Amino acid sequence: MAGPGATRVSDIILADTVTKLSDVHRGCVLVCGSHGGVYAGYCAAKGGVRAVILNDAGIGKDRAGIGSLAFLDRIGLAAATADTRTCRIGEAGGMLDDGSISHVNAAAAALGCAAGQSVAECAALMRAAPMPSGPPPSVAEARFVLRDLAGEPFVVGIDSVSLWQPDDAGRILVTGSHGGRLGRQPDRSVPDGVLVATYHDAGGGRDGAGWTRLPDLDARGIAGATVAGDTARVGDARSCYEDGVLSHLNPTAERLGARIGMRLGAWVDGLVAARAGAAA
Repeated sequence: MAGPGATRVSDIILADTVTKLSDVHRGCVLVCGSHGGVYAGYCAAKGGVRAVILNDAGIGKDRAGIGSLAFLDRIGLAAATADTRTCRIGEAGGMLDDGSISHVNAAAAALGCAAGQSVAECAALMRAAPMPSGPPPSVAEARFVLRDLAGEPFVVGIDSVSLWQPDDAGRILVTGSHGGRLGRQPDRSVPDGVLVATYHDAGGGRDGAGWTRLPDLDARGIAGATVAGDTARVGDARSCYEDGVLSHLNPTAERLGARIGMRLGAWVDGLVAARAGAAA
């Protein structure tokens, strides 16, 4: 057992998503398949981890894919991101085996972590990290209404895919989450009956992992689409709705009028107006 003032050597634990942490993750070095945006960093800090490595999601607009790094420096939590070109987003095991570090924050740099290291090497150095100095700064509400007009489908923005609700059937759900499967498992996170679910493509990354949820949605009759990573901020549903340009679609979305290169908000606005007109 470490004596007074000694550095605790922590465990390295894998998680495909940062939104489902539990007591087992407290005090660990977390290697996580989630994007490196601010909301993901907030979830890691709230989960009580000692240090975290996330996926840089192609970095993207306003460098949102690494936004957690400066955010976590505010409480001294060591953080780094893996280059999405070297490992599949949503797959922590692949990150640890194949990933290369693209960016680190000041707290991680103080431990010897640096861009170009393997994820495994960086995680090992992070085992000596001190625990953060306090709770994470607050973040804005992550679920909100984007459009709610009588006779139209309800349009909801959620910054994380974990914020779906059972009563979202029949709604259009715009999420800031990446469009990759978690651990290559079929995606069942979206409630049955949802009309549309959209995501951020996280720059595509290795093997096009950033849009692998779309076929699973199509098999369930749900229109699915991603927006291009350089057009909207990952983890920010409002940015995806207002600024995002469609990059990948499933056939169900195409049948509802979506086309690559369209602005997401324009497609959604046209779709809800058409539905309202048909119901009138």
